[in-house]
Amino acid sequence: MANPKEVELLGLWVSPFVRRVEWALKLKGIAYDYIEEDLLNKSALLLRLNPVHQKVPVLVHGGRVVCESFLILEYIDETWKQSPLLPRDPYDRAMARFWASVAEGQLLRNAWIALCSEGEEKERAIEFATEALGHIEGVIEGKAFFGGEGIGYLDLAIGWVCHWLPVWDELGSMKIFDPAKFPAMVAWTGRFVEHPVIKENLPPRDKMVVYFRNMRSQIMASKGHA
Repeated sequence: MANPKEVELLGLWVSPFVRRVEWALKLKGIAYDYIEEDLLNKSALLLRLNPVHQKVPVLVHGGRVVCESFLILEYIDETWKQSPLLPRDPYDRAMARFWASVAEGQLLRNAWIALCSEGEEKERAIEFATEALGHIEGVIEGKAFFGGEGIGYLDLAIGWVCHWLPVWDELGSMKIFDPAKFPAMVAWTGRFVEHPVIKENLPPRDKMVVYFRNMRSQIMASKGHA
């Protein structure tokens, strides 16, 4: 187990990108110090450690800095070998990365656009997000987890679907994550959130609703929507 002073994580409590890193650290039993950031008033530490994107998560290990959640997951997996996240087979590793990219670039991106838009833009984003979720449904069918019998890299990458997407659906008056359309994903989310590490490390839903409602209102106002 790492010394907590050797590992630091800069994050934001409501960020799904930060949570996936926390899940990985806890699954592997790695002690770390957590530093909460205010992205509306970014600290000098964050600006110094991640001057390019100025975003969280940022992992600091032994003075070395790693940014971007997927890269951090791989760094964690390669540095601490216990409870491996990525498959051993090169093809399976490539597929895990591929589907993580699909989930991020098509599902998450379009779900967020749909939440913060109206009209044709919203409908188009819902269509793209739903299509991506349909592809992911096909990947999880017949499996307990994307990683096989236990939680792995792809489960952590897609884990936001179980807790964030329902909130976005509610606030955006939409139904991307339709239980009737995606029964395999529904079954997976049930197993995923019941894992002790995940269950004990989810942000409070009521606080999420307030946070994302305010964010949505600000973005919509900036677009000229009431």
